[in-house]
Amino acid sequence: MTLTVIGHARTRTLRVLWALEEMGLPYDYVPATPRSPEAVAASPTGKVPVLVADGETITDSVAILHFLADREGRLTHPAGTPERARQDALTFRVMDEVEAPLWLIARHTFALPEDRRLPAVKDSARLDAAEALAALPAPEEFAAGDAFTVADIVLAHCIRWATNAKVDPIPDALSAYAARMAERPAFARAAALS
Repeated sequence: MTLTVIGHARTRTLRVLWALEEMGLPYDYVPATPRSPEAVAASPTGKVPVLVADGETITDSVAILHFLADREGRLTHPAGTPERARQDALTFRVMDEVEAPLWLIARHTFALPEDRRLPAVKDSARLDAAEALAALPAPEEFAAGDAFTVADIVLAHCIRWATNAKVDPIPDALSAYAARMAERPAFARAAALS
């Protein structure tokens, strides 16, 4: 399978790069910011990440993670099992309850034109993200069972994002978990691509 990742490691593209590094799959990396000519050429929305797999274009970081994990049978529990349902439930919960307010903060910090940014929205979103993080179970080792999965990539990425967005407080157990995930060699390789 020929894989090309289009995006930038300082965006959600890091999730895809991290998964590929964990799996040891070869890939080409095209550094591109959102709405750059490279991103627009790959996807009409200009959003990143984009994965081109054997000529097929796949967008959305979590969709890409699930595609790769299912295709390779790695970083995931088998489809149709209770373990997979719990993994998916946690992944989707993090996306809905943690990432959504983080993206709102980002939109009102740099993504929207200045005249559309509302500072008060950021304060409210920080509170929402902090409440969502406080309600998450603290992983003893991994987020969704006894093995590293795509849920770990999404959760650890969102915790790091929350830290950078000045969400406070972030539970100590989640901060420690994110730090452990950042010690993984595959994460270091992916993050070095920024």
